Amino acid sequence: MAGKRVTVGDVMELVEKDTVFYDESGGGITFSGGEPFTQPIFLQTLLRLCKEKRIRTAVETCGFVNSATLLGSSPYVDLYLYDLKVIDDERHRKFTGVSNKAILENLRLLSHSHNQVIVRFPVIPGVNDYDGNISQLGEFVSSLGSVKEIDILPYHELGIEKYKRFGIKRKMPEVQPLSAERVSEIAEMLGSFGLSVKVGG
Repeated sequence: MAGKRVTVGDVMELVEKDTVFYDESGGGITFSGGEPFTQPIFLQTLLRLCKEKRIRTAVETCGFVNSATLLGSSPYVDLYLYDLKVIDDERHRKFTGVSNKAILENLRLLSHSHNQVIVRFPVIPGVNDYDGNISQLGEFVSSLGSVKEIDILPYHELGIEKYKRFGIKRKMPEVQPLSAERVSEIAEMLGSFGLSVKVGG
């Protein structure tokens, strides 16, 4: 394990150093992870302080969180980046170890209370790149009134060296990146549901 313990004050001190940059660029701070909602009080305190300082906020989440915690953060979040991987619950359990029922329900709830949600689709060959999942995903996301954009995040091998440095064995060493043609096909399929589709994000 690498890293160090920090306080809310420590983080805000770093965040506020870039206030001029946020003001000039129109940007802000993105809370990522891991899953930032695993430390809900810490995260919500930071989000509230950023809002008080008029610093724009984004949160990346897999959605596998307590609904009250997720929705409770809404007043302090300008943009949610919400990952969806697999719509079929059994397959989701197989590859992630948990059901996706709470994830899908949380996205439904969030879409009713917040109008800035971008769904992100991390595409992993052999896991969720098949046409059935893509169609189900497009149908589900398009049914959420306020969610209009989906970002495709194609699998890449940039993390291989990190695995080596930390002595972590790759769980799926046989996975290879998708071709540009297949990524384009996926984008076209999702776009057919009336969604704005981007590759990357």
